[in-house]
Amino acid sequence: MQFGRSYEEFEVGAVYRHWPGKTVTEYDDHLFCLLTMNHHPLHLDAHYAGESTQFGQNVVVGNYVYSLLLGMSVADVSGKAIANLEVESLRHVAPTFHGDTLYGETTVLGKWESTSKDDRGIVHVETTGYKQDGTVVCVFRRKVMVPKRSYLAARGGEQPARPDPARSPASD
Repeated sequence: MQFGRSYEEFEVGAVYRHWPGKTVTEYDDHLFCLLTMNHHPLHLDAHYAGESTQFGQNVVVGNYVYSLLLGMSVADVSGKAIANLEVESLRHVAPTFHGDTLYGETTVLGKWESTSKDDRGIVHVETTGYKQDGTVVCVFRRKVMVPKRSYLAARGGEQPARPDPARSPASD
């Protein structure tokens, strides 16, 4: 299984469809809200959301939606990243509700070599998140510093610091 890409593996215009999707549960949303101290009743209070909002139900907190989509993209985009440099833009374009399943895909917008170190480059990507019915819910752009193959080779290859299993003499 691939985990991220080196600079040379990115092609401008490439689209990575992230798999699998994630069905958002009430528990997921409430735990995220509590962990991040976001106590807005739109996310936590079903009665409030049902009686006092246009949606008539709890809305999944946007930062959780973004975090899920970012996480989904790691195996395809930033699994080998040296640094996440910038979130250039982030738009929530439709609500996500408990029980919705999120999917994501990332398009490579551009790439360029680092001007300060010749063993890495910058990749500019846009990730789009959508629900099971195809409704786009979130779009964000970011820049990621990724290694070139030479960087990986100098540090132990594709899986740096992964140890070999110890073999006992009896198993040989």
